[in-house]
Amino acid sequence: MPPTTPYAGKFSPSPYNNNINLNKYHQPMEVSYGDMCYHDNSLVSGSLEALIQHLVPTVDYYPDRSYVFTFLLSSRLFLHPYELMSRLCHLCVEQHRSGDLLLDKIRIRDVAPKIVQLLTEWTETFPYDFRDERMMRCLKEMSHHLARGDEYSWRAMQQMTQRLIRRLAALGQYEEAIATLNASAAERPTALKAKQQNGQRNDVLSVCDDSFILAQQLTHIELDRLSFIGPEEFIQAFGVKDSLDNHKPVKKKHRARALDFFIDVARECYNIGNFNSLMAIITGMNMSPVSRLKKTWSKVNTDKFDILEHQMDPSSNFSNYRTALRGATQRSITAHSNQEKIVIPFFSLLIKDIYFLNEGCASRLPNGHVNFEKLWDLAKQVSEFLVWRQVTCPFERDRKILQYLVTTPVFTEDELHLASYETEGPENHLEKDSRRSLRSSLLHREHR
Repeated sequence: MPPTTPYAGKFSPSPYNNNINLNKYHQPMEVSYGDMCYHDNSLVSGSLEALIQHLVPTVDYYPDRSYVFTFLLSSRLFLHPYELMSRLCHLCVEQHRSGDLLLDKIRIRDVAPKIVQLLTEWTETFPYDFRDERMMRCLKEMSHHLARGDEYSWRAMQQMTQRLIRRLAALGQYEEAIATLNASAAERPTALKAKQQNGQRNDVLSVCDDSFILAQQLTHIELDRLSFIGPEEFIQAFGVKDSLDNHKPVKKKHRARALDFFIDVARECYNIGNFNSLMAIITGMNMSPVSRLKKTWSKVNTDKFDILEHQMDPSSNFSNYRTALRGATQRSITAHSNQEKIVIPFFSLLIKDIYFLNEGCASRLPNGHVNFEKLWDLAKQVSEFLVWRQVTCPFERDRKILQYLVTTPVFTEDELHLASYETEGPENHLEKDSRRSLRSSLLHREHR
């Protein structure tokens, strides 16, 4: 397959409309061919069996690549990938059987390249399906079947399998690296406490004081993690944080500088097209343990922050963000550099859109057919994500900053509130009671 998904061209430029109309599906004037129905030459529904059969290549037929992607993506709403693989392989084998060994060999030779192409699209677009040993066993059996008729296709199957194994190995290494980082983060609180007692600064400004560079490193992390998200995970999504000893926070002037700095980082993320980190920063700064620090905020110029909040305002179904995302997507399409190609969506909203698209319309029609119009729309959203995740981050990596960002322990919600009260004392009896309760609770946890 080419380095960019071929499916995006089949779909509209962007699935992000100002308002998602979940009731747009209608009963069109349809033309039926057996168990499949079409409207304006577009497949709109079909029985599950007919859709599976439509996936099977023959000597003179190969399914449209957008259909291959859409059905492989969404078929898991109806059956497990292993079940689809088993039925697909069975159909491929059965159509070659005539009872004449020589004729069978000729038929296998003629269709083998197309079977290899289909399996290549599956393994390269949805490699994580093949973490299932049964899927790998099906590949091996199909490879043996093709070897009887076409040595070239057998060799192509071997090469495809090796690429798949390397991809799965990379996934395993990535998961181990994440586990190692999490373990490292768990060991850091003791070291942090020692540094704090010695008066050493250990915040982000001591590691990086350039907002643009920090935004670049956040973009590295976002793109690295996006690259390991399989498109099928969006559909399959349907079908203890570490303790950090609380300490007397730093001076108000430094806290205000940190807020100013993160506002600048958020603005640089917006300019880059990294909307996920942008929203994370805005959300963090709006958490009550931070937002209640009135004395600190009084030292901050909030005009820039207000503009960023307006861009990510959730009203009207995040209409401002969706407009900005469309702009970034268009810039990516016409880009002349990798930096202009960067689009990292607000991930929670992307998942929410796909969830409501799935929940807002039946997967099957009253006649029992699979609602393929719905599957097309699901594929639109996921295919654009595939384009975004393939961008190579153009910024130079700063290992020191990246190490800090991915290993710094995360405060629990209780620890955040207590740190906030220690920074700027309670303003009323309710907050005083809250601080007393938090201190008692955290002290109890430390001595368990």
